[in-house]
Amino acid sequence: MASRQLHLGAFMRPVSIHTAWWRYPTAYPDANFNFQHLKDFAQTLERGKFDAFFMADHLAVLNMPIQALKRSATVTSFEPFTLLSALAVTTERIGLVATASTTFDSPYHIARRFASLDHISGGRAGWNIVTTSNPDAALNFGLDDHMEHDERYRRAREFYDVVTGLWDSFAEDAFVRDVEAGIYFNPERMHVLDHKGEYLKVRGPLNIARPIQGWPVIVQAGASEAGRQLAVETAEVIFASGNSLPEAQRFYSDVKGRLKTLGRSPDHLKILPGVLVVVGDTVEEAKRKRALLDSLVHPDSGLASLSIALGCDASGFDLDGPLPEIPETNASKSGRERFVSLARRDNLTVRQLAQIAGAFGGLSFVGTPSTIADEMEKWLLSDGCDGFNVMFPTVPQGLDDFVDKVVPELQRRGLFRRKYEGKTLRENLGLPRPENRFFG
Repeated sequence: MASRQLHLGAFMRPVSIHTAWWRYPTAYPDANFNFQHLKDFAQTLERGKFDAFFMADHLAVLNMPIQALKRSATVTSFEPFTLLSALAVTTERIGLVATASTTFDSPYHIARRFASLDHISGGRAGWNIVTTSNPDAALNFGLDDHMEHDERYRRAREFYDVVTGLWDSFAEDAFVRDVEAGIYFNPERMHVLDHKGEYLKVRGPLNIARPIQGWPVIVQAGASEAGRQLAVETAEVIFASGNSLPEAQRFYSDVKGRLKTLGRSPDHLKILPGVLVVVGDTVEEAKRKRALLDSLVHPDSGLASLSIALGCDASGFDLDGPLPEIPETNASKSGRERFVSLARRDNLTVRQLAQIAGAFGGLSFVGTPSTIADEMEKWLLSDGCDGFNVMFPTVPQGLDDFVDKVVPELQRRGLFRRKYEGKTLRENLGLPRPENRFFG
């Protein structure tokens, strides 16, 4: 048994982050809007003992030209709570993590939905806190302009306080259900939040019992300075990004160090970098699979993906010239920095960078089950991560390859569980159950 164990999430966007996944031979082109397929994927992941099924979300169709948008499979996908509630009754142990925005939703709605999902799933819910980087989302919620980046994070911090306060509205023993006396709950074990803050005003209490996990697991993905600070103050899982082990080690050290200054245990925040995994029986076969997948990215899609990553319109750039100076953006800071750094480091043209953006330019492990396990083991044991948020190149083949080939190799090495540690997502991640702040 290894000294440390990997944690594995499955990034379902809702099925793959790669732009061309739906064009790959053997792929299910309708997978992200086909419930039967999604149910099968979740059950396969549970068979592979994954910690969580993570559904990313968008509150607008992606902000890209229509020539690129027409090639994107992300324009139609299920609303996360609806899908995960359905998956909750077709699975038993795997965590169910949904993205929900602090910019374009109300804390009472978020608190109620996640509390409901936690009860329906038997304690397997997780909330991925996002501030929403797509500026087009603002247009769907009565706003002309997107809230400024750092202000979105300040609102998110207050939003978190309100949601968790609402989850603590009732003590564990509040619902006495005394049939003889005719008393359903004890009013002295109910707390009225009555929050009045800079951005939010919420009276409470929440009209649902405290979640089974106390609070659903808190997940965060921002890598900017504001994002990191929000994460160390609130998160229990970080879905991180990183192109290399040294970069990941620096992020890991920084975040874990900040935890200590806040008096939080480093073990109570799991850092899971996103990684695209392509499995082959030989390294050469895996590389051929990746090359074929990347070749299916249309140039329209690549340039649009680059524009989203940079937070500016790249359509007018010289395709065969170097990346010009990119202004600061109000969108994702970490996404912009990743591609600017990649372009400068490898002296890439705009055309080359667009191909990478469309094909996913982040961390990838391409190889055999053994070489992929080697990489994962190295990252884990050298403090680069606590596990990975795995992205599959295609479905069902890419997902099946990982579960049927890589997971057994990780288990053989003692790096990954053979059975779930508990019934809740918190138990499987090794996270403590939060105390109710209002009731002992």
